[in-house]
Amino acid sequence: MGLAQAMAAACAPRDSVRAAARGARVALDGSFAAISAWERERGRLRVLVNEGERRAGEEEFPEDESYPVHDFPEITEFLHELWVGGGGPHAWVESAVGDRPGRRGEALRRRGRGTCVVAPVVLSGRAWGELYVARDEGLPDFDEDDADFATVLAAVIAAGLAQNERLEEARRLAFTDPLTGLANRRAVDMRLDEALEEHRRTGAVVSLVVCDLNGLKKVNDTLGHAMGDRLLERFGSVLSLCGAMLPGSLVARLGGDEFCLVGAGPTADEIVRVAEEVCTRAAELELGEGVACGVASTGDPIGLVKSSRRLFRLADAAQYKAKAARSPKPVVAGRDTAVVRLADAAAEEAPGERRRFRGRP
Repeated sequence: MGLAQAMAAACAPRDSVRAAARGARVALDGSFAAISAWERERGRLRVLVNEGERRAGEEEFPEDESYPVHDFPEITEFLHELWVGGGGPHAWVESAVGDRPGRRGEALRRRGRGTCVVAPVVLSGRAWGELYVARDEGLPDFDEDDADFATVLAAVIAAGLAQNERLEEARRLAFTDPLTGLANRRAVDMRLDEALEEHRRTGAVVSLVVCDLNGLKKVNDTLGHAMGDRLLERFGSVLSLCGAMLPGSLVARLGGDEFCLVGAGPTADEIVRVAEEVCTRAAELELGEGVACGVASTGDPIGLVKSSRRLFRLADAAQYKAKAARSPKPVVAGRDTAVVRLADAAAEEAPGERRRFRGRP
């Protein structure tokens, strides 16, 4: 129960894996524990966490500690044969002086450990990886009762991992646009709030580029919505490519034909250069009629920015002017003083609305 609770309380996937290893080590009175994942496509066991009394070269969260499965064939051969025969995913005990095929005995001796218990971790009926708990030389060996208990612990860990995977998928879906794979409006709001908090503390530049695809309705009406979706996906790829020029940027689809890029750190000039590249590449797409881009950056003379709402309103006003003028380049709030006046006038009329620009000169 303690192990399950610790996994559930973890804030991040690797914290959950660490809690699982620690809980299993304590429950089995071990000196060391590790959890590894079986990467089938690479034919290897990759260590996710090392917990307890680590030896030289054993990092808590190793970057790339992995072992070919042919060095530990039981994860594929022994277990498979056991399950085919009607058995379950049961743990087993190995010793530094044991004779089971594989290299576990050699690994135990090399690291000054006397015995270990290995339990397969099974998700959705398939071997996902393993729980490994070892005791140092001189301590009592593990026995079959320990193997039975490790089997139960591995099942608890599997349940926790399954829950984590479902939560991670839910989080991913909550912050991702399903058509383009870009971030969505919820992710943008969170990123802007974080960036503006940093701006208030340190003065770091925060910028927002709002992009509106031209000609999407025409594509939908004449070629069908499948081609319209293709245009959205293609432009999403263009925006992602350009956003990669700005370290730490976030690229998102706000909805419909509207996209944005959030920059935190790069100068206003860098943001404008990337926005110009977006316009150039969008104009070269085989579908649509280019894009209208508006830029608002705290690095330009736009006045005090207390919230993301004002930054959005400025970028919206700049984008609206770019669209109305069919500008092949981005319009930048502050460098075009009329944009700031337009945004501020609209804010006085409807402070809670993003857009109130249509019909204005």
